[in-house]
Amino acid sequence: MSRTNPAYAARRLGALTAVVLAAAVATAGPAAAHAEVEADGARALAQNVALTFSAESESDSAGISKLEVILPEGITPSDITYKEGPKGWKLAPTSRGYTVSGQKLPVGEDAEYVVTVRQLPDAKSLAFKTLQTYSDGKVDRWIELDEGGGDGHGHGHPAPRLKLDPAEPGAESVSPTPTEETTPSDEPTPQSPNQSPTPTTSAKASSDSTEEDDGMTLAVPLGIGASVLVLGGGTWWLKSRRDGSA
Repeated sequence: MSRTNPAYAARRLGALTAVVLAAAVATAGPAAAHAEVEADGARALAQNVALTFSAESESDSAGISKLEVILPEGITPSDITYKEGPKGWKLAPTSRGYTVSGQKLPVGEDAEYVVTVRQLPDAKSLAFKTLQTYSDGKVDRWIELDEGGGDGHGHGHPAPRLKLDPAEPGAESVSPTPTEETTPSDEPTPQSPNQSPTPTTSAKASSDSTEEDDGMTLAVPLGIGASVLVLGGGTWWLKSRRDGSA
């Protein structure tokens, strides 16, 4: 029985290893970066849910400086509260979602932050389209909604997607965030210094009553005076006539 040549076996093993490595490299390709969103016990209509977002860096020369999220239907920017993230980063609402940004992260460092959503909508899953901006202006667009997108090896740019469990029995949508209402003031409206106050009805009636009283008061003495004059004149006329007859 022939024995296997050790040198031949070594060469054969080396060739087999090379083939396996080549196949692995061809299958894996470049490192597959991705953006994700996670939440413990996420279910439809759940309230005050903490969402953890993470975005892997794809640049070997610039750091991540901003993440912009486009919110799915059923969640508004006012429903989002920033909880934690990279040091110095802050959240700012936009017309379609929000941004989380700050000083650029070190090259190659992934970005991760947490926000709290007031209530999750009644849905089976939620897609959070994300634009990932680097300090050199490059933008990674994690916006693909087709779960089967990419090249079949996870090398596409799918939007972070959160799967939701069914809502708990009896769960309902909460009312919209109350808006601040203006309470009428009990204090009188201030008037301009040049604006004279408008007399009230009672004051006007009092004024009219005073005028009428004044009119009656003047008429009485005038009538008495006229009567005295008439009587005095009549008396003088009668006396003059008697003297003439005599």
